[in-house]
Amino acid sequence: MDDKKTFYINLGSREISQIKEGNNDAFTIVATEEEMLRLREILNEVFDSDERSFWRAHVPFRHYSHDEDNDEYDGYMRKAYQMLYQLGDKQTKAFIEEIGMKDDLQNGTVYGEENPLE
Repeated sequence: MDDKKTFYINLGSREISQIKEGNNDAFTIVATEEEMLRLREILNEVFDSDERSFWRAHVPFRHYSHDEDNDEYDGYMRKAYQMLYQLGDKQTKAFIEEIGMKDDLQNGTVYGEENPLE
């Protein structure tokens, strides 16, 4: 059985650390090494899809709502919040509930819309 450890997460910088320092503690989770590595993979996918959608934004005739890169970004953010909620401490869970993401996680939507990755 894997030992669970406390990790501090900053989604903006994609930082995952066992050391609380500066502003890296926006979210706190308790996870196994394997769970933390899975979250790392998801955050890398968030970054990659965000970068692709950035370049797409420079194409003026392509609307956001008809863009698979943006849909992919939304889907990976949903997965990140889902993992944070599952592994998070009370404050992390309360924040995710407060911003309305818990409802989206439960009914398979992102901000009230269907999950594009499913």
